[in-house]
Amino acid sequence: MKTRLLFYCFLIFSFVGCNEDNPPGMSLFAKVFLGDMVDIMEQNSINKKTIDWQDFRTRVFAKGSSAETLKQIYPAVTEALTLLGDNHSVFRSPDGTAISVHTIQCNTQIIVKPTLPYNIGYVKVKHFAGASTDDTAISFANEIQNQIKSQDHADILGWIVDLRGNLGGNMWPMLAGIGPILGEGIAGYFIDPDETQYSWGYLNGTAVHESTVIAQVTDPYKLIVPNPKVAVLLDNGIASSGEVVAISFVGRENAKSFGAPTCGLSTANQGFTLSSGCTLVLTSAYLADRNKKKYGVPVVPDNISTNGTIIQDAVVWIKE
Repeated sequence: MKTRLLFYCFLIFSFVGCNEDNPPGMSLFAKVFLGDMVDIMEQNSINKKTIDWQDFRTRVFAKGSSAETLKQIYPAVTEALTLLGDNHSVFRSPDGTAISVHTIQCNTQIIVKPTLPYNIGYVKVKHFAGASTDDTAISFANEIQNQIKSQDHADILGWIVDLRGNLGGNMWPMLAGIGPILGEGIAGYFIDPDETQYSWGYLNGTAVHESTVIAQVTDPYKLIVPNPKVAVLLDNGIASSGEVVAISFVGRENAKSFGAPTCGLSTANQGFTLSSGCTLVLTSAYLADRNKKKYGVPVVPDNISTNGTIIQDAVVWIKE
């Protein structure tokens, strides 16, 4: 049976032990800490097959060989994240320090709810930070479905799903909320460096990973007119889990995207607990659409639109 890994643009955790095979001349703290961290990266990084790990290890150890404290190890952590080159991995320490290395800039903008014809619905999907199953997550997903329910009627021609400015967080409540418009079934995949695939999708008020329910709404809503036309609005302020939602509509019948390419952090992270209470949130899989096209790059809209024309372009297409 295939072993299931729960990928996020969110976190899971697994514990690791000490690595005994490290070069001499390092402090015991650095040997254990950096040895464990680099081992995890080598085994799980999305770029594990393209990195020279001997050189990687040498360069990281050189930055932290004399470290005796957690703060002294930070330059080596920064070096490791730089050499990974995935733009998405993050190191977090118990004192609140977060280390990441980015060459990609995501630019958000102020989004004003548009005035639309009565027969076109509008749903805003914001970013969400938090767990998948607590009351906050359920309320978040419920709020999206309430947006849908409050506007739905028999004369609806289609829906605008506005993802602009969604910088990510936890993908699962987003999927559970937008599910009635997205539609049921597999909406995308995580694909790891070994080409192992893990699906995500929506089913009767729940966001599912393979066959496992991860997030859900209280009272699932179903559209009066199923499988409507959907215009998805994109911009450079969409990243990570926001890109999950954008990719979920790629290949869906009667869906078309408008705007500008997304930020390009369309990869998935997996969390690992290190010693000293630290966490490594490591990029370990690509996002892929329902046709299994891998991303890791910006999601380019079907129709390039400016801020001034994006709503009009979406409305015209829905009314065609």
